[in-house]
Amino acid sequence: MKTYSVKVSEIKREWHVIDASNRVLGNIATEAAKLLMGKHKPIFSRHLDTGDFVIIIHADKLCVTGNKAKQKLYYRHSGYAGGFKSVSLEKILKTKPTWAVEHAVKGMLPNNRLRKSMMQKLKVYVGGAHPHLSQTKISTMSPGN
Repeated sequence: MKTYSVKVSEIKREWHVIDASNRVLGNIATEAAKLLMGKHKPIFSRHLDTGDFVIIIHADKLCVTGNKAKQKLYYRHSGYAGGFKSVSLEKILKTKPTWAVEHAVKGMLPNNRLRKSMMQKLKVYVGGAHPHLSQTKISTMSPGN
């Protein structure tokens, strides 16, 4: 019996829509990361990008548990003296909610050469409308799926 190895030509990509309304940021990120990596498929392989496209809508309506909104900080540095900045998650969710979701998903993907191609298949939108209606199927992912 031989071990099956998936070929790039055999990879079929689907589109998944995740509604982030009243859902926890971490749960959305883990679900999206699993779909982007292709871990839900029987042909999953670590050295190939077998994942699907993921669309996350209503990024502005997601929630976080506990005091993370006020206590979690994101840091950056400009490279100059005194250029250290920190911004709370609460402020990020008000100004750039798509960035918060993308950052959370990126942190749950493997840190290798495939991460960039996986992140390119992630689409995050603030409202409920997105320009990928022709690619997606009727069904959307809900908390029970």
